[in-house]
Amino acid sequence: MKSILSGENGAVLGELEKPQVMSGHVVVKVKACALNRADLNMLTGGTHGFVGGLGFPVGVEWAGEIIEVGENVTEWSVGERVMGAGPGAFSEYTLANAQWIYPVPGNLTDEQAAALPVALQTVHDAIVSNGQLQAEQTVLVVGASSAVGLMAMQVARYLGAKRVIGTSTHAEKLMKLSEYGADAVVNTKDEDWAKQVLKLTKRKGVDLVIDFLAGPLFNQTMSVTKIAGTVVNVGRMAGEVGEIDFDQHSMRRINYKGVSFRTRNPDEIRDVIQKASAELVPALESNHISIPIDAVYPFEQFNDAFSRMKENRHFGKIILKL
Repeated sequence: MKSILSGENGAVLGELEKPQVMSGHVVVKVKACALNRADLNMLTGGTHGFVGGLGFPVGVEWAGEIIEVGENVTEWSVGERVMGAGPGAFSEYTLANAQWIYPVPGNLTDEQAAALPVALQTVHDAIVSNGQLQAEQTVLVVGASSAVGLMAMQVARYLGAKRVIGTSTHAEKLMKLSEYGADAVVNTKDEDWAKQVLKLTKRKGVDLVIDFLAGPLFNQTMSVTKIAGTVVNVGRMAGEVGEIDFDQHSMRRINYKGVSFRTRNPDEIRDVIQKASAELVPALESNHISIPIDAVYPFEQFNDAFSRMKENRHFGKIILKL
């Protein structure tokens, strides 16, 4: 089968054996796959959690159709459309854990479906399981113009948030955030962005922050979190290290949580995915949540797709179509 493999000088198109079905798994004919920032590090042999390495098939997100079902799989059948996140996604076929996949609603194309799994499970875990969102709370999404950030705003709104505030550093992207759940937007390049958030919340601060940036912004992020509020860190796009005002953290009694799938065992991942599927697939079916598609490339034009992601000008997901 065709597969996009990591190479010393970047990704290359190669041939691998089609995966054999295993107990508890299904083999899927991949119809579309989506790029994620984690892929960029894997192109030259980097790892993401327990997957990756030189010559390893890259990609972690896909949608397609089940063509084989392994033993002990009772919830899926051949011919069903599914989507999921897992290693080696940028291939003609993928072997998927039957408990780690989602049904594709009939109102979605393969391209739309491929854009969703990472965002669905990441956001539900951050907002519900870790953020403990309550109805009528105010949510701030720091780094809201990323695909997962767009999903975070919509899910917060769908699950009952009273007000959603989104941030970005791109003026043209800020203008689009209201289409994806934002009641108000703030540019974190503004020196007074924290003051803007406090003004929007009548100086009380937000109940819950979903943070995709971290780095040097973190102290300001804490300053706009209400007393005894919660910050859930999902990403570190602004930097993986930074000075922390521990006094502010203590005085504001902030509940700070870090989340990652890379240190979870298979059962923990299963639980996250099944919770997200139960609560958010109906929202997909009713068109309450979605992720925009920025561009679709033929599978063989993967280097053009990676180049677009590196430019960081895209809004929504970049898709490879098989």
